[in-house]
Amino acid sequence: MTTKKYERALVWFRRDLRNFDHAALHHALASSRRVYCAFIFDKDILDPLLAWGPQDRRIAFIHASLIELNAELGREGGGLIVRHARAAEAIPHMAAELEVDAVFCNHDYEPAAIARDREVALALERQGRRLFSFKDQVLREKDEVLSLSAKPFSVFTPYKNAWLKSFGAASGEPDSSLLPHYDCTPAAGQLALPAPAPAMPSLQQMGFDECDLQSINIRTGMSGGQALLDDFLTRIGRYRTAREFPAVKGPSYLSVHLRFGTVSVRALARHAMDAMRSGTGADGAAGWLSELVWRDFYFMILHHHPRVAEGEAFKPEYDRIGWEEGEHADEIFAAWCEGRTGYPLVDAAMMQLNRTGFMHNRLRMVTACFLIKDLGIDWRRGEAYFARMLNDFDLSANNGGWQWASSSGCDAQPYFRIFNPITQSEKFDPEGKFIKRYLPQLAKLDGKHIHAPWLAPAMTLEMAGLRLGSDYPRPVVAHDEARKRTLERYEVVKKTTIVQSG
Repeated sequence: MTTKKYERALVWFRRDLRNFDHAALHHALASSRRVYCAFIFDKDILDPLLAWGPQDRRIAFIHASLIELNAELGREGGGLIVRHARAAEAIPHMAAELEVDAVFCNHDYEPAAIARDREVALALERQGRRLFSFKDQVLREKDEVLSLSAKPFSVFTPYKNAWLKSFGAASGEPDSSLLPHYDCTPAAGQLALPAPAPAMPSLQQMGFDECDLQSINIRTGMSGGQALLDDFLTRIGRYRTAREFPAVKGPSYLSVHLRFGTVSVRALARHAMDAMRSGTGADGAAGWLSELVWRDFYFMILHHHPRVAEGEAFKPEYDRIGWEEGEHADEIFAAWCEGRTGYPLVDAAMMQLNRTGFMHNRLRMVTACFLIKDLGIDWRRGEAYFARMLNDFDLSANNGGWQWASSSGCDAQPYFRIFNPITQSEKFDPEGKFIKRYLPQLAKLDGKHIHAPWLAPAMTLEMAGLRLGSDYPRPVVAHDEARKRTLERYEVVKKTTIVQSG
């Protein structure tokens, strides 16, 4: 083995649960003679989740993915040290216990994670050790894509154009050769594991219940991510159009794998860029790459405007809006959460979320806009509910999506753009296939009446065996009336904008 800078190093896995194309693992192997690997089930994150109950699909996904990662590291002579503790305390303690010279990890961009990493770095520094962190979960970060005046973007399209240009796409398709690939092949005996190997804590030991992820078609770990990617690449050319219809197999379904790093975002972008250059499925690949750019965009917004993570509107004037409050607001919010608003597409989408932890992207927009602009509920309540329920919850994207729907965010839809939940249903689930999957009580309604059952003739409802108010709720709000109230509610923004521009 060639001379290494460090005798021992520790790789701290977080949201990067793989042993390939992994920046921190690559750099640790390149600079250290012996490399330990660890993951901490951070009590600062898990304890608040337990307040909602012992069922959490995300913790089960992480646990299953760690079992696979540990096995893969074991095949290379190492393994994973997994502990249930406060990461800010456990990592410095482990570093001292293993007598490592440095700890390697990948960047985490959320404010709480930044504070945690700062605490860890200071503790390691007091021990005479170093913390090294690398870009891994995004393609472009922080200040890497700026405007011509060297300022961060707040509108997506010019950001995307500059992003593409950074990959050599000024006059053509982006060049995938500009994406780094990190070799993580260890030398013989380079990966280390304390003897005896510590046992991984079970879900039950951490206070969580087992989850049957297979029953809701969630594939875990690196193998699950690769299987989904292989399947998606056979239909990537149809992505741009197919992704709009929730009853169609259009998305990649890789979002939870991107969230926890069981796939490499660079590998995904490489596939998209290569498809664009080859012409095979180029249009769909370009649409998919655009979604990866949106992901970078929201990470960049969070970096430059961390106040959005504290519940502040990106556009401060939107914090002047008065939202529905009191008992009635709580009742209609509960109806939205539980999928009983009386609008089938909205209710089916919420049923999908509650049962599986997944929600189709088109339906995220529909349900968010309905909560905000039909029910008049503060977008922060919806953001918090999605944060609790989504398997792929990511603070930056979740906040960005909700602020887009509420018109308070960067490059958001205009406040006067108000989705009609009926026409959205007719356009994106024309035969009601998705609705019927999650609302079987509506299964006998035809494609004409399933989008608004309360408008169906009495005979049609009777033939479908449907009693409104019993088998399925009547609408909690009339869309046309709600639209008028929303425009009035947003008048305060219009007035503020006029004053500022004057």
